[in-house]
Amino acid sequence: MICDLKDLYIKQKELDLEIANNHHINYQNTRNKRILALLVELGEFANTTRTFKFWSNKGPEGKEVMLDEFADGLHFLLSLGVDKGYVVDEIVVEDDELSLTDSLLLSYELASKYRNEQTLDNYLDLFKNYLRALFKINYSWKEAKEAYYLKLKENHHRQETNY
Repeated sequence: MICDLKDLYIKQKELDLEIANNHHINYQNTRNKRILALLVELGEFANTTRTFKFWSNKGPEGKEVMLDEFADGLHFLLSLGVDKGYVVDEIVVEDDELSLTDSLLLSYELASKYRNEQTLDNYLDLFKNYLRALFKINYSWKEAKEAYYLKLKENHHRQETNY
């Protein structure tokens, strides 16, 4: 699956600038916080899938909730890319044989690897694996982008209302 990202990076940079101006911050002094935020959002996304809840018969959250949490993580991934100048037009994602649980665990590992070595290759590995989790729950890139734009609108509103 081809995921076109060019417009998302542009929109993310605009949001990042608004946040930076409102909160007197910059990429450098928030980099670790954004990595931690990505990990938190990854956990929140995992929680909506319930993939690890072997003790429960309850199914995953609804599609809207899952996509909303996925979009939160997407915001931080894009922001980390803008920060380092790792802006890519598209990412090609191929499925693999990992379970959703293993794919999410791998995302945690890749985020930690990226934190320690902030290279383009590590960033792309993390991003591809994060996107792969979306497809493991049978959602499309179009749905993820729509969720991103909904969250983007909400995030701009939050900045305007001193959230």
